[in-house]
Amino acid sequence: MPSPLMHSKLTCLKRLHSGKVRDMYEIDDKHLLIVTTDRLSAFDVILPTPIPGKGHVLNAVSNFWFNKLSHIVPNHVSNMSLEEAIPDALERQAVADHAIVVKRLKPLPIEAIVRGYLIGSGWKEYQQSGSVCGIALPSGLNMADQLPEAIFTPSTKAELGAHDENISMENMCDIIGVKLAEQMRDISLQLYREAAAYALEKGIIIADTKFEFGLDENGAITLIDEALTPDSSRFWPVDEYQPGISPPSFDKQFVRDWLETLDWDKQAPGPAVPDAIKNKTSEKYREALERLIGQTA
Repeated sequence: MPSPLMHSKLTCLKRLHSGKVRDMYEIDDKHLLIVTTDRLSAFDVILPTPIPGKGHVLNAVSNFWFNKLSHIVPNHVSNMSLEEAIPDALERQAVADHAIVVKRLKPLPIEAIVRGYLIGSGWKEYQQSGSVCGIALPSGLNMADQLPEAIFTPSTKAELGAHDENISMENMCDIIGVKLAEQMRDISLQLYREAAAYALEKGIIIADTKFEFGLDENGAITLIDEALTPDSSRFWPVDEYQPGISPPSFDKQFVRDWLETLDWDKQAPGPAVPDAIKNKTSEKYREALERLIGQTA
């Protein structure tokens, strides 16, 4: 396996932004290059240890879903080739499995979160109030129970190093307008339901996920960033799923669970990840790719 890609270092394009996982470059006024690195972010903190192969898996999984779900909503994938975007062959080779050319769109300032199962912060809130993000749920649910129906729980998009904040649908309408908010909610739920049904056939439960959207030059809502990856979702193996416990996962939840055992305040800098946790996490990402689309990394 190639060396982990912690930071991309393209000199033939102007770097616009480095996020938790992705580096963004300007190609022209209509196109961007997004490089998905092997960085890992947990609790909104970038950890100092890259996960080998992670960026390739995220890129491949996102591209699969963009193609499969394009009948529901347009996405940001461009027809421009990587050869056109990165003329320098050596630089192109360095990021080839990690990079995608996308259309330049106006991002919306909302994280579109869909929850199908009761886990994580939702489970903690439910124990205290019987609700998740203000949405009342039936009493008597256990950790990791499937919800009666998937729920949409938007949040704000925080700056790097800050934490996203859950908001109500009413707040979301105030921020981006009622029509756009309802579109985002309905599209997110449809994307989740269709993807979850497909993944279930492949032995994976998608417990929850996060989508991001932008607007094209005509104001049409478009799926951007990543889609239904092990970073933006919780993936559980069907054959090991059991309500009442936190199921083993194919995603960075494995690292989150390890971090929860540490005396760490969830503020930067994050702790280095031991080899055993790093390698197991890498295996989990690769297994998710293989199960979903039959592709090895």
